[in-house]
Amino acid sequence: MNHAIRIHETGGPEKMIWEEVPLPSPKPGEALVRHKAVGLNYIDVYFRTGLYKAPSMPAIIGMEASGIVEAIGEGVTEVKIGDRVAYATGPIGAYAEARTIKADRLVKMPDAISFEQGAAMMLQGMTAAFLIKKCYAAKAGQTVLIHAAAGGVGLILSQWAKHLGCTVIGVVSTPEKAALVKDHGVDHALLTSDDIPARVKEITKGAMLPVVYDSVGKDSFLTSLDCLAPYGLMISYGNASGPVAIPDLGILAAKGSLYVTRPTLATYTAQRDDLVARANDLFEVVASGAVKIRVNQSYALKDAASAHIALEARKTTGSTVLLP
Repeated sequence: MNHAIRIHETGGPEKMIWEEVPLPSPKPGEALVRHKAVGLNYIDVYFRTGLYKAPSMPAIIGMEASGIVEAIGEGVTEVKIGDRVAYATGPIGAYAEARTIKADRLVKMPDAISFEQGAAMMLQGMTAAFLIKKCYAAKAGQTVLIHAAAGGVGLILSQWAKHLGCTVIGVVSTPEKAALVKDHGVDHALLTSDDIPARVKEITKGAMLPVVYDSVGKDSFLTSLDCLAPYGLMISYGNASGPVAIPDLGILAAKGSLYVTRPTLATYTAQRDDLVARANDLFEVVASGAVKIRVNQSYALKDAASAHIALEARKTTGSTVLLP
């Protein structure tokens, strides 16, 4: 027997339906994974609302989970039956008790990592890994700004940046979240209601920033540009407040010959070697204690709608998992 959360049409959380679905058999190159925990991420909201298009309907959303390999298809060498595994790349389909996925998208989890941690850390953690190791390799002595610093990626990114020797500015929505992020490596916790560019100018003594990591999108985009030093890089990796539209590319010239990128984990882990490397980067900093994975909320998978409501209302901190 197998159950999943499916959407038959895009819309609000009420569009997610818990129903019985067939248990798939792995095709050549695939593995069947029995999920132990499923990660909750904002990209799930994008697929649910239609901002990102599902390949077909009805669709099982979800990008990330951990579990045990239950069966393998012909030609699979990356994993074997009984392996503890996790994944955090497409295609969608994680909101299920079990699913098939290409075996080369799976990474083996160290025994020290729990299923809950594995489900909570892979998408957010490997996102943080490519952002801070490849997209912009932050270095000791630099000052960086991280929006939504109390979120799943934000908490990991803040700790990682601090571990690398950066001065970390974190932007959050409430004083309670400010206290939280200061416990996770943030040196300066700013509120979204602050004059953020003015505070950055004060903190950096006018030098401004080489990079801003921004997952908020539309509401913070121009603010982020105003925090950058000349030639600075704006990394826009999420749309929590809606998609970004740049009305005039000349704004980048006017604000200091700035750079903007819109990277995705899928691109940065498209090759298996890169996928394994980013997973190993993550496992290393978590195992060392430099980055702590906080699973601060858990819901039954069948109650995924409640989890989406809390996420969109910005009532969650750290990571959230869904338990089959």
